[in-house]
Amino acid sequence: MTIGAIGVVYGDIGTSVLYAMKEVFGSGHVPFTPENVYGILSMFFWTLTVIVSLKYVVLVLRADNAGEGGLVAMLALASQAVKDKPQLRRVLLVLGIFGTSLFYGDGVITPAISVLSAVEGLEVVSPGLHSYVLPITLLVLLCLFALQKRGTGGIGKFFGPLTLVWFMILAALGVSHIADNPSILAALSPHYALRFVFDFPGITFVILGAVVLCVTGAEALYADLGHFGKRPIRLAWFVIVMPSLVLNYFGQGALLLMRPEAVKNPFFLMAPEWAQLPMVLLATMATVIASQALITGAFSVTKQVIQLGFLPRLRILHTSVKDTGQVYLPFVNWGLFCAIVLAVGMFKSSSNLAAAYGVAVTTDMLITTILTFFVVRYRWNYPLWLCAAATGCFFVVDFAFWASNLMKLPQGGWFPLLIGGAIFTLMLTWKEGRRLLNEKMRSDAIDLGSFLEAVFVSPPARVEGTAVFITADIDTVPNALLHNLKHNKVLHENNLFVTVRSHEVPWIGLDKRLEIESLGHHCWQVVVHYGFKNDPDLPSALAQMRGRGCELEQMTTSYFLSRDTVIPSIGSGMAHWREKLFAQMHHNATAAADFLRLPNNSVVELGSKIEI
Repeated sequence: MTIGAIGVVYGDIGTSVLYAMKEVFGSGHVPFTPENVYGILSMFFWTLTVIVSLKYVVLVLRADNAGEGGLVAMLALASQAVKDKPQLRRVLLVLGIFGTSLFYGDGVITPAISVLSAVEGLEVVSPGLHSYVLPITLLVLLCLFALQKRGTGGIGKFFGPLTLVWFMILAALGVSHIADNPSILAALSPHYALRFVFDFPGITFVILGAVVLCVTGAEALYADLGHFGKRPIRLAWFVIVMPSLVLNYFGQGALLLMRPEAVKNPFFLMAPEWAQLPMVLLATMATVIASQALITGAFSVTKQVIQLGFLPRLRILHTSVKDTGQVYLPFVNWGLFCAIVLAVGMFKSSSNLAAAYGVAVTTDMLITTILTFFVVRYRWNYPLWLCAAATGCFFVVDFAFWASNLMKLPQGGWFPLLIGGAIFTLMLTWKEGRRLLNEKMRSDAIDLGSFLEAVFVSPPARVEGTAVFITADIDTVPNALLHNLKHNKVLHENNLFVTVRSHEVPWIGLDKRLEIESLGHHCWQVVVHYGFKNDPDLPSALAQMRGRGCELEQMTTSYFLSRDTVIPSIGSGMAHWREKLFAQMHHNATAAADFLRLPNNSVVELGSKIEI
């Protein structure tokens, strides 16, 4: 599990050595002096210590939601903790969803800067290879995204050992240069960082946007909690990952003290000339692994957000018969790829991408700190002073990095924010549109109990088999039932009125999957419960009704769904353009039959138009 965590959790932060040091000194803001090299190294070490070791590894990993982590899980925890404060809960939901939206902006920049920075090592091998950097980068990315439909199971088993080799080489390169100048280890002392801050406060604020590059990928620590557990993640960090990163950064510092001209690309120039081309190949493989972890995370987060009701249903393919968490979303996959190609084409170099990188990451870090406060205060019930002390110092550090990164907005920081803002608009529009649609349907709805009493006064013809009617609200008559009675004038022998509910918890076990209420006349009201990490499978869930009064036979069961067409209208509700957007999203959403994994030959869809 620890080796697996090294491959999946730490792939992103493990590739930050490719560009972090280069961007700090390459920015032109820091005068190149030995004292400043010591100061920057000290800042790197203490940034890793405070943000990763103390904040994420020690504190945030404790905030697991039934063993699951990530911003969506943290959002669910925080919103549950303040459920008796509806206004505060609404604010936290919006804040958490905004942070989740920014994840997609990060998901575009991370693969682009990681792979591009690795391939740029070719320029160190031979400056004449410069023109091949962009085409090779795009080819590597195309191959990576084309392989996603095959699932991560086949290649995932190589991630851990290969990334472990990567970290061992990072450490070996660092040690070889530290041995030439052991005094560089003095930069472990925080007074070098503090002296740099006091000597150059303005420059410090500016370069924090580059220093934060050394902790990119820290969010993955928490996001992958459910895959590996706390102990393997903590063990991997303190035993392998952090020592390797620190040794490599300090090795780069020792190299710069001896050869200041190496500042153009200190990582690749650490390697002997004969090893530079193999290092480019190994670095490219490491960045592909880092990108893979983030792409897989994008699939998982999208599935969770759909379950929470903030995005329309999308086509979800399961790539493993054993691990339900391995999913592939074609729309998300190729949408990310197109955005990454656009980013590589626009920015053209890792240095330019570094200007765009950091805004989304630091905003997510800040939001995680804020949500952690509410979990510690209202869920764990710690005293206010202790909660403020535990999260306040992290808030100050995160805020400083975030404020510094805002200066990158004109240079490209707007790009991930634009992507995140677009996703955020889609999420809020879908959530609000669904609310308006449900209100409209409820206002026109007929009470199910009263309706059935009236129907069975003079019942229509009964036919063999079971009809399953999917309805958004319990105790209301589904439109599909009304249409079936109107046009077919029959009622099935058994009738199930099924409502699917998603909850703000990761998992709901099979023992709590169904709520069943008999309505008489062989009719049942059924509520099916799923957590945001459960895979909806309605036939499997309804199979649990055997022995409880209703036997479902696959060959004689029909699923009736309402296929509603949304008509936007001017008036109350959302702005007209948002209503049009919602109508388009609703039209393009994957059919409920596919999302609920209903058998294709047993589905009957009856359409209706609804004006909002």
